[in-house]
Amino acid sequence: MRVILVLCGFILFFNCEDKQSKKKTIPKKEITTVEKNEVVTGDEDTTDVEKRAYPKLNSKNAMEFFLQYDKKHKENKVRITTDFGNIDILLFNETKFHRSNFIFLTKQKYYNGTQFYRVINNFIIQGGSGDDKKTAKKRGYIGKYLLPPDTKRGFKHDRGVISMPSSDIDNPHKLASPYEFFIVQQQGGAHFLDGYYTIFGKVTKGMDVVDKIAAVETDSSDWPVQNVYIRDVEIIE
Repeated sequence: MRVILVLCGFILFFNCEDKQSKKKTIPKKEITTVEKNEVVTGDEDTTDVEKRAYPKLNSKNAMEFFLQYDKKHKENKVRITTDFGNIDILLFNETKFHRSNFIFLTKQKYYNGTQFYRVINNFIIQGGSGDDKKTAKKRGYIGKYLLPPDTKRGFKHDRGVISMPSSDIDNPHKLASPYEFFIVQQQGGAHFLDGYYTIFGKVTKGMDVVDKIAAVETDSSDWPVQNVYIRDVEIIE
């Protein structure tokens, strides 16, 4: 009888904890990840290692991987295609780990089919996640890792810069969530973010598209009522 009561207690505890976690909201000025799904586990771990072009990334090997990747992959101009138009971005060489990460994920076609999932007019549009299982499976295959902040390069959160949000975990050092990014849309910039998030690029063409996306209707969690998809991200130079 005691065992049954203990088990029931555990079940009630986890159910309550789960319900409470769903009530959590993130302050509008805090740039963290907002996930509707978690990285799935399963068949992505059973893939034959010899068939992989790159190792599965984790917190131990990611930095060395991108250090070596940076030496051979020097591209720094990309185009994001959306239903609202194209956004061209120049990635900064000074933030090489974040630039290399973005180029790597672009070449892996990770961003295709993801969404601008957090939109706050006159502040930011945030992309790189989604509410479908395909996005979670891509992450599961590529790996789970974070990037260290690189905030002392002299860049400011001016209107049009692209920056990387922090992971939505106990994260006092503002380690970056590598799969997501945000573009500052605020007129005059959002300089109170300086020093907290890594700026690794800027929009060179398509701020009118950013403004259109920023103006869409959103729900109470800043998720667009009609999904705003990233149809394609391609390297243009």
